[in-house]
Amino acid sequence: MGGEQIQSVDAGALAGRPLRHFDFVMAAFVAILLLSNVIGAGKIAAITLPSGTEWAFGAGILFFPLSYVIGDVLTEVYGYARARRCIWAGFCGLIFMAVMSLVVVALPPSSGWQGQAAYEQIFGQVPRIVLASIIAFWAGEFVNSYVLARMKIMTKGRMLWTRTIGSTVAGQGVDSLIFYPVAFLGVMDLATVVELGLTQWGLKVAWEVILTPVTYAVVGWLKRREGVDVYDEATDFTPFRAKV
Repeated sequence: MGGEQIQSVDAGALAGRPLRHFDFVMAAFVAILLLSNVIGAGKIAAITLPSGTEWAFGAGILFFPLSYVIGDVLTEVYGYARARRCIWAGFCGLIFMAVMSLVVVALPPSSGWQGQAAYEQIFGQVPRIVLASIIAFWAGEFVNSYVLARMKIMTKGRMLWTRTIGSTVAGQGVDSLIFYPVAFLGVMDLATVVELGLTQWGLKVAWEVILTPVTYAVVGWLKRREGVDVYDEATDFTPFRAKV
């Protein structure tokens, strides 16, 4: 194959075909997802504008959108079914992380260890925030992957930017629409929840636009290395399926 001749194939034709880099892309997707939830999901940061108005946003915006970029790459290069496997792997990883965080925080600390309070503050997140994060990720990623796969067929593989940005608008919209109300409504007033959701959505889409050249470069390189350009013509788009 040589890795340079790109063949347009239906996603089903990849069954049993060796893929050089899929495992690495999947690992990067899950790693970034878990790290973003550990480091940034629970913190609300703010920037004071020249007018004196405080602009609040979720700190996870700094690198969580990278998981959406990699999600776009997975669907574009390897098809919806393989992206679906990665989404479920990330979903299970999030649940495992949440459960183990609860267990580790609950373990009685040694009398000589002074870090329990800080540990609880960082890893002892409110259960509703954890639940909101997991549900929002699952729904948003599947919407993102579905929209991109369908748009690829509609555009006949042209204008990659339209489907990476378009799928992000849809996927991140669903993500923000679920996460902020579930996580903060009742704790924060409605106006703040709406502001946070819209800001998060806008910033994530902006990230996607900014990273479009990187997405083009990674997608092009992977397609050349794998030798295929996958279309989901006959794919079963249900999210509730593990088979590729």
